[in-house]
Amino acid sequence: MYLSTIDKPRTANWKGLSGNVFALGTVSLITDVSSEMVAAILPLYLVIGLQLSPAAYGLIDGVYTGATTLLRLAGGYLADRTNKRKAVAGFGYGISAVAKLGLLAAGNSLTALGFAITADRAGKGLRTAPRDALITLSTPSGDLGRAFGVHRAMDGIGAFAGPLVAMAVLAASAQSFDAVFVTSACIAAFGVLVLVLYVRDRPEPLARKEPLKLALLKDPAVRRIVLAASLLGLVTIGDGFVYLLLQKREGLAFGWFPLLAVGTSLVYLLLAAPLGALADRIGRLKVMLAGYGALTVVYLLLHGPLGGWPLLVLVVLLYGVFYACTDGVLMALAGPVLPERLRTTGIALIQSGQALAYLGSSVLFGLAWQFWSPEAATRIAAVAVVCALIATAALLGRRR
Repeated sequence: MYLSTIDKPRTANWKGLSGNVFALGTVSLITDVSSEMVAAILPLYLVIGLQLSPAAYGLIDGVYTGATTLLRLAGGYLADRTNKRKAVAGFGYGISAVAKLGLLAAGNSLTALGFAITADRAGKGLRTAPRDALITLSTPSGDLGRAFGVHRAMDGIGAFAGPLVAMAVLAASAQSFDAVFVTSACIAAFGVLVLVLYVRDRPEPLARKEPLKLALLKDPAVRRIVLAASLLGLVTIGDGFVYLLLQKREGLAFGWFPLLAVGTSLVYLLLAAPLGALADRIGRLKVMLAGYGALTVVYLLLHGPLGGWPLLVLVVLLYGVFYACTDGVLMALAGPVLPERLRTTGIALIQSGQALAYLGSSVLFGLAWQFWSPEAATRIAAVAVVCALIATAALLGRRR
């Protein structure tokens, strides 16, 4: 029903949000069903099925997010230069859809699997900044927290449903991973169709073409946000590591493993919109820092005195709170600082800093796990998050 309101006045939509926000949310919902079908089973498949070491998994996990940094920048810059944010985002969504079939063709080849995973993340790298820029350009600055919260909540519905769909496909296909990959590709293609039919571009005048370094990197506020985002990315370990540590500590059966992601996504989708609205009211920086505080507690709990189901429930709850407080809130925090004409490039710059830092984080955490111990690795990560929180508060607290 939200898609039918796209061409109506902004005030006709839910609480004043543009129909474009709901259209983009629908695309993200469908795409996340596809992506999370694969992501929910991939850590277990790589570590248990292919017997990868923690260090090797850390490298692949880092590449999964961090190796597309240049494509994020290229996608953002291209979208701003051509003024075709929808087209660039659609191309990224299309690459990810085709990459799901690449997973099917890869079989047990680790090299081919790596190429398919990289292609999937390349698509995400191209699409994310243009998509988020379209949200900021479709929403008044005072409502950005709520707009991103609604979008991320819809995205979270897809992340919640994806592992459940994967489990259903595995059950119906006698545990066939190929069936999961084919179903995932079909769902991703449907998401591209929704983008083409319902999302509207928000072109801006192209009168002036200042050099990127003068328009963005010369601005101290932009530099501080990029630096803060990079610091926070450097202290964030991947979901797969968190879930693998829980599975290892509690001896969870493999069939229960995807439900850890389901629980996190459920908390995320329930809290993303309320916390986004709260960020608009009390301050986006406060909410984002609170989210990283929750992440610190998660890392400490992984090897703390608590165990059993109370541990699983508390970690999943706090992990969902972390994502709800940070994912869209950082973009809402950055939106008003970035010039509209280079909004996509600016968002890509911030996301690229995070992605590149995340690559280093995954590799370092995997090495610390393998050569020291998982306990030492997670405690070091917790201390690093606290240090990054202090630095972020100092950098962004004086942004005004």
